[in-house]
Amino acid sequence: MAFEGLSEKLQGVFSALKGKGSLSEADIDTAMREVKLALLEADVNFKVVKEFVASVKEKSLGAEVTKSLTPAQQVIKIVNQELIDLMGGANSKITYSPSGFTVIMMVGLQGTGKTTTCGKLAAWFKQNGKKPMLCACDIYRPAAIDQLEVVGKSVNTPVYADRDSEKPVEIVKAAKHDAQIKGFDILIVDTAGRLQIDEELMDELEDIKTEIRPHEILLVVDALTGQDAVNAAKGFDEKLGIDGIIMTKMDGDSRGGAALSAKKVTGKPVKFIGMGEKMDALELFHPERMASRILGMGDILSLIETAEAAFDEEQAARLESKIRKNQFTLEDFLEQMGQIKKMGGLAKIMGMLPGMSAKGIDDAQIAKGEQEFREMEAIIQSMTKAERNDTKLLNASRRKRIAAGSGQPVSKINNLIKKYEEARKMMKKFSKPGAKLPNMFKGMQ
Repeated sequence: MAFEGLSEKLQGVFSALKGKGSLSEADIDTAMREVKLALLEADVNFKVVKEFVASVKEKSLGAEVTKSLTPAQQVIKIVNQELIDLMGGANSKITYSPSGFTVIMMVGLQGTGKTTTCGKLAAWFKQNGKKPMLCACDIYRPAAIDQLEVVGKSVNTPVYADRDSEKPVEIVKAAKHDAQIKGFDILIVDTAGRLQIDEELMDELEDIKTEIRPHEILLVVDALTGQDAVNAAKGFDEKLGIDGIIMTKMDGDSRGGAALSAKKVTGKPVKFIGMGEKMDALELFHPERMASRILGMGDILSLIETAEAAFDEEQAARLESKIRKNQFTLEDFLEQMGQIKKMGGLAKIMGMLPGMSAKGIDDAQIAKGEQEFREMEAIIQSMTKAERNDTKLLNASRRKRIAAGSGQPVSKINNLIKKYEEARKMMKKFSKPGAKLPNMFKGMQ
């Protein structure tokens, strides 16, 4: 999980402060020393850490304590705001062309996940009502064009490619013309990468930039490379001029120092973060939400957005109707488990809840919960439709058959039925006239 190590350490520092009625300068010095170590261990740029700690200390000592906040809460509030400012303040949005046709130029070193990210970005644009086309301009890396075509197919987005051309500038020129006449409103250009920044690479990228005049040049960097990612961003910006950064593999970096350092060191914002291998695992980077997650305050806005994207409104209305009529079945239960999977599973959901980040999440418990979900899914899927809709049909012989089909012992089938019956009893009270459903259903309609 992104920032897991940093989040755990910072929450430990503030937990120690909360027990104090008032804070002396020595208390703040001790806390800032721990904060400094936590940031350095998270691979945040040393100069950035030094400035961050100095600013927090200065504001903590000079702050007038709000009556509604304890001194410790005041320090946490200052750290939260400093983290938001460090990561760029408000989230930076994509710049669209006033004419309606926008060109996005994707650049980066080899191995950062640039080609896959082109597909993820196309999926994100489609989700936001745009009509993108991909352009394959990497004519050097073996199978790069094939890879982009596979990626494009997976997100149902066409790819412009010319395997016979040896001039990327000519390819992108033709792609731009083709996309415009076919009515696409976004062209995402996948350019060639290198193992390191060199003159040949930059000359080619500058030629492409001059030809297509992109509205956005987005640099794709690998979060797992830490400060090397930040240095790469600085190098690309100095030679080419970039508009923003897409940081991949954030889900695999428990430190997150690159994301914290990037804006301060390069002056360019992180616009998106890659949070998984699936094609929908690209998220807008919200500094205020990320700061909240780091400090264990959760990310309810992202959780709501995830739920809204995953939840079917008609299904929600149908579910409410069934609950009101006391007709909730195991078939409906199976549907709800599918919704949780669409939201990214228990780990992702819990990571967005206040107080559930870092140590608040027990990996073993999450693993156990997800295992139980898989077992319940297998059990319900091994039932006939009639059995799912009426558990009274489940006599001993049927339960043995379901156990054999799902690979689970009969005791787990019995336990599932027991939990389901308990849930039905609880839901029965919502079927009474005038009963109010939980807020979750109001938000899903």
